[in-house]
Amino acid sequence: MTSAGRRRFAACMLAAASVASTPVAHASKAAEPAMQKSFAETRDFLGRHTKVIELTGADGAAALVCPDYQGRIMTSTCGGPNGASLGWVNYDFITAGKHVPAFNNYGGEDRFWLGPEGGQFGLFFQLGLNQTVDNWYTPPAINTGAFAVDGSDAASCRLSRRVRVTNVAEGTFDLDVLRELRMLGLDRFAALVSKEAADAARQGKARYVGFESVNTATNLSPMAWNMKKGLVAIWTLGQFPSGDQTAIVIPYKPGTEKDLGRVVQSDYFGAVPPERLKVTPAAVLFRGDGQFRGKLGISPARVRPIAGSIDFRAGVLTLVQFSLPDDPPQQFYVDNTWRVPQDKPFAGDVFNSYNDGPPEPGAKALGGFYELETLCPTRPLAQGERLMHTHRTFHFQAKPAVLAKLAKETLGVDLDEVRKFLGK
Repeated sequence: MTSAGRRRFAACMLAAASVASTPVAHASKAAEPAMQKSFAETRDFLGRHTKVIELTGADGAAALVCPDYQGRIMTSTCGGPNGASLGWVNYDFITAGKHVPAFNNYGGEDRFWLGPEGGQFGLFFQLGLNQTVDNWYTPPAINTGAFAVDGSDAASCRLSRRVRVTNVAEGTFDLDVLRELRMLGLDRFAALVSKEAADAARQGKARYVGFESVNTATNLSPMAWNMKKGLVAIWTLGQFPSGDQTAIVIPYKPGTEKDLGRVVQSDYFGAVPPERLKVTPAAVLFRGDGQFRGKLGISPARVRPIAGSIDFRAGVLTLVQFSLPDDPPQQFYVDNTWRVPQDKPFAGDVFNSYNDGPPEPGAKALGGFYELETLCPTRPLAQGERLMHTHRTFHFQAKPAVLAKLAKETLGVDLDEVRKFLGK
């Protein structure tokens, strides 16, 4: 990275990794807990800086929405006001109150973005510039500005905004974006994911919180989208506190590489060392410690509509479940890799996970977090046609034996094997 690039990247970080009062900001300190503040502390903090909508569920479940932070669901809890704040919130960045053109990294468990990130139709780069972190900028339409609140009640809210983005090929997309956010009770989790897991949670008295974002993007452009100028897709991302006892767990469809292709694409930002990534017969395991910058993806042929993570220190199992068509390999998925040209720009991954870390030795990272990300398929849209994508997040907090049952029922993994992967 050039000196100018390092300076620009450092400005983008804006002291994200130097929050003395936030344990997760120093992920290298293994003795510190992986949680941030309590839910009440986080709610009060956000309320001093922006408008906050609190959504509530049963038995102490709650989530915080910030319309001015591009309609993000910032954090949630399954333990009431004094329970742990489960999302990653960038306290230093919010306190500083400065706009960073590259990325206003407020944090948040569920944010709306658009892909593709890179390639010949990338939205995060300009034509003619190398696709490196030096030249990476989040499109202003999804980096700043508020979503309008169209309505809310105790357990849901409806947000909207019109956006315009332009890609490397100078294709312009005008979109009417709608986000419908709602809490999901344990009965709904049972119907969507697993009745057996819901029963195990009830019997083991696990704490639970669940919520979803139903995202719609309607084409407002007078011209239909076409593949020569590129397509865009809804991209939903969640940030969570990293830690040395945290692993990302991604189930995949089994089969030969000849039939289904490679299990995981792990070279988005260079090779991931083998001690940080393991492919088991059931799932891909990926360290979520915030100490090494890496990203991986699961293809349409391999993806399952669920993934998650386990934080052994905090005793929290996180699950992400998302809408998926019946025939993913037959759909168009944008390619988020930073590569020009991409050989197959509409054969990208469906699920991504990012682990934060320094972009080079001695540089600052974005902060102490990892991400769970999902994308919808795209297609050429006529004016008035729309894309839709649903992204759901569930947290369970319980004793190890209960979490082990839940992980086996939902992700198909043995947590003892995950512990061994982490060396714990």
